[in-house]
Amino acid sequence: MRPVADEALERVAASRVRLAVLGSTAALLLVVGLGLLVAFRSVTPDALDAEWMEEIVEHRSPLWEVPSRVFDFVGGGWFGVVVVPLGIAIAFLVARRPWAASAFLAGSIASSALVQLLKAVFGRARPADILLPLDSPAFPSGHVANAATMVVLLALLLRRVWIAVAGAVYVVLMALSRTYLGAHWLTDTVGGALLGGAMAVLTWVVFARVLRREHARRAPDAGSPRPSDG
Repeated sequence: MRPVADEALERVAASRVRLAVLGSTAALLLVVGLGLLVAFRSVTPDALDAEWMEEIVEHRSPLWEVPSRVFDFVGGGWFGVVVVPLGIAIAFLVARRPWAASAFLAGSIASSALVQLLKAVFGRARPADILLPLDSPAFPSGHVANAATMVVLLALLLRRVWIAVAGAVYVVLMALSRTYLGAHWLTDTVGGALLGGAMAVLTWVVFARVLRREHARRAPDAGSPRPSDG
């Protein structure tokens, strides 16, 4: 019965991997399509982007600017791109999960690299009402992509629902902070979230087999007999 059960589990795992690949590929295609759309409309922002930015500028206040700048520091630059991924990878190593650490670093690097590539390809200008000294292209948002990559990978690697829920809130807040500071149009943040999530899932797919073995080795074997007291 054991080989039959193992074979069934392998089929389920393979099915999940196929769905993950299809979903993440579709998300990346959406990012490229959205990038092409905003690139061809670079002179006049889309109505949704323009309306959202008008609302943001109208309701700006120091009360919201301070947390937005905190998110700016935490989610990007040397801290968000280097310190945070390295810190999480080290935590996985301390927990004796080297493959999880490798997957997290690989996903973070791949996501950041793809963000920079698409920024160079589409070259979208940032909003005029920006509050930060930035002159790099806007689409997609690197901060939001970093946030999405991090939380999706953590949810997949740690298998905790509360991480997925808290992570979704974090990504939304990061997106709001980027538009509040005028660093990005709304569609930049949507593109960043799709890209980050897709890269996280694809990374998980690449490492899926070794991650399953690593998780199985750490899981307690409920069926193993306990040693006798005598």
